[in-house]
Amino acid sequence: MRWWAWRPYRRGTAQLSTDARGGTVGARSGRDARGPLAGLLIAALVSAACAGGGLAEPEGERPAPSRSAASPGPSSTRADSTTSVAEFEQDVADAQAIAERYWAARFKASGQRFQPIRRITPYQRAGEVSCGGQALPRNNAVYCSRGDFIAYDIAWSVAAFRQVGDAFVFYLLGHEYAHGIQVRLGINYSFTIQQELQADCMAGAYLGDSVRSGDLSLAEGDLEEFREGVAAVGDDPDQPWFAEGSHGTAEQRTDSFFRGYERSLEACDLG
Repeated sequence: MRWWAWRPYRRGTAQLSTDARGGTVGARSGRDARGPLAGLLIAALVSAACAGGGLAEPEGERPAPSRSAASPGPSSTRADSTTSVAEFEQDVADAQAIAERYWAARFKASGQRFQPIRRITPYQRAGEVSCGGQALPRNNAVYCSRGDFIAYDIAWSVAAFRQVGDAFVFYLLGHEYAHGIQVRLGINYSFTIQQELQADCMAGAYLGDSVRSGDLSLAEGDLEEFREGVAAVGDDPDQPWFAEGSHGTAEQRTDSFFRGYERSLEACDLG
């Protein structure tokens, strides 16, 4: 099981929000684009490793957590620049729903059966949630392949949401969800940096394709918020690329994300 602390960041000025035409992050049906998943077999969820990523805890007050929001429907999916815990949870639910629709369509187009990640679980204390018998730490978000779930420290995540903006919630969920897709496709690299940069590319593809299909609407400046957010979670300059837990430099992570965003899954070396 592995997890890693991402570098601190600062809040960007761009927000994922209602645009001038009144469009929001919506639940409209998207295209079933045929992509590079064709011919790949879905692996059984038996990996003993846990893969994931996190952000270093921001400074400032830690908000109290609240219960998770209901799954969004076609008329309720939304994203804007507000910062309450309830709105954060709604953004998580929206990002999850869009990710599930996105990957279900890609697997279907490849003639494969898609199984959504079992659950997304917030936690409040270190050790409250475990992965393969190992307690998850505070101030992190991870995908656990042993239990097929995503878990995140809710107080830390809400603070990140308030500093970076709600567009970053969609990237974070997309990155962790990509780790679940890697498990389903049986992808296992020798170095964690390879796994992480591919997950960044896949998160970019999920977001870019969802925008192009009409499932997701971005306001002016949101792409720059993605750029700032992804760059801010790059490894420290002295982090060896081959070290366990390396994610990639700010430039590498940004390049991987936008390669996927602009060119879809074909850019992500899925086979």
